[in-house]
Amino acid sequence: MKQNGQRVTIDQVAKEAGVSTATVSRVLAGIGSVNATMAAEVRRVASTLGYRPFGAARDLASGHHRSIGVVVPDLGNPYFYDIISSAQAAAAKDGYRMLIADSGGDPATELSMCEDLLSQAGGLIVQSSRMDVTGLKSLVAHNSPVVLINRVEYGVDLPTVGVDNFSAMLEICHHLTSLGHRKAVYLAGPASSWQNQERWRAIEQARMMGLEATALSAEPTIEGGYDATDAVLAEGPTAIIAFNDLVASGVLARLRERGLRVPEDMSVTGFDDIVFAKFTHPALTTAVTPRAALGKQAWKILRARLNGYAVPEVPLVKAEVVIRDSTAPPPAH
Repeated sequence: MKQNGQRVTIDQVAKEAGVSTATVSRVLAGIGSVNATMAAEVRRVASTLGYRPFGAARDLASGHHRSIGVVVPDLGNPYFYDIISSAQAAAAKDGYRMLIADSGGDPATELSMCEDLLSQAGGLIVQSSRMDVTGLKSLVAHNSPVVLINRVEYGVDLPTVGVDNFSAMLEICHHLTSLGHRKAVYLAGPASSWQNQERWRAIEQARMMGLEATALSAEPTIEGGYDATDAVLAEGPTAIIAFNDLVASGVLARLRERGLRVPEDMSVTGFDDIVFAKFTHPALTTAVTPRAALGKQAWKILRARLNGYAVPEVPLVKAEVVIRDSTAPPPAH
């Protein structure tokens, strides 16, 4: 089953048998036409190496219904929905269905849900994981296919697809400083969120551009942004950098109630470019994250691992900053 502590992959079987990985897949799945002598050699090598396909891959030829688990922090967030929708559509084309669970952003609940789903499904996709490194390593110990979306943790042997949050947020900060902003408040997301950590890291680096920023906590929702706005205004910034578009939308609503004009009196930025970001009043300056591409890529990697293929490291995907009507030069004093 393992060589030197590592799971034997279909690539290793193919190399040892001197055939293609496609041939190994056909032989072990019992489909297609393969020379009897070659098929026998593939089976011999697979047995010698201790290769065993993951459960879902073993069902490939049988027609059994196959399931994949998906865990997200908040099903009410359009960002997560868009990724799930894309992954689900891709998986359905391959005959898989998805079992979806909402952890509510709680690390302990997330880990429990992941473990439950791994007992029911052939593999797992975890979006924006909030659990700690110990929790992630416990998923590795299950020896089942798991893919993370928007969580990079060095030293944890789980494939990841994600967005380059750091570069996009740094570009947002550069946009603000080019307009003349020197004081901002960042309405931060969950402390356990890798995306939040990367965005704040970029904002801190923006001090080199002359942007001084403080961070205030907010729930990553419209209500969270609305509720935190008064505390933000007490800091006296000329720009508010929101963790995501939902938070920014709440900020816009509260600023209107306070009689402040955006962007004339206050600039506001979001992140993610969810479906209504261009329809807020004013339209949000934000970072466009390729959600459909993330979902498809996550499924592509999980599908490969379900079939025993080794998966190369995937670089972070670029997020494009789009300048709309919610940012302008700060008011003259």
